[in-house]
Amino acid sequence: MMFTDDTDLVLRHAAALVNSAPGHGASGAEDLPDLEAVLAWMAEWGWSGGRPTTTRDVTHLHRVRARIGAVWSAPLGEQVDAVNLLLARTRALPRLVEHDGQGWHVHATDDDAPFADRVAVEFAMAMVDVIRAGECDRLAVCSAEHCDDVYVDLSRNRSRKFCEGTCGTRANVAAYRARKAARA
Repeated sequence: MMFTDDTDLVLRHAAALVNSAPGHGASGAEDLPDLEAVLAWMAEWGWSGGRPTTTRDVTHLHRVRARIGAVWSAPLGEQVDAVNLLLARTRALPRLVEHDGQGWHVHATDDDAPFADRVAVEFAMAMVDVIRAGECDRLAVCSAEHCDDVYVDLSRNRSRKFCEGTCGTRANVAAYRARKAARA
């Protein structure tokens, strides 16, 4: 196990969140355009606590998403500065909680804090684990041409190269066709 279960989950969520922005993901469109989509997103990922209620909350989430995207592949010093800033701005105060069969884990915001702030703090806390473990290279950008999606490489041998989309399949098919053409 590379990270704790909650850190793994938060990192995978953060990658999916970044990939929900325009220009990312399978659709290339904004996947969280409105409150209804954000609420469905929260349900899909099992977020507990208060729910966003306004379009302003959606805009706040989009800003947090952009910050997470910028931190993803930034140099270590910039990651540290961004994590510390996220924790300071949200006045994070870690506490142990147990709910929904997830076992003991850390929350660092009130359950009724704005959703975007909770996302920011959860990501910052996960990044604390990543940085302390010296595993920042586990946060990667897809190697496929014309794809800027991000992912977390949780493979044992750090071999993952492609995002969650179809990029890996396309690369494998292209390599197969190239080998087949070379033999012909």
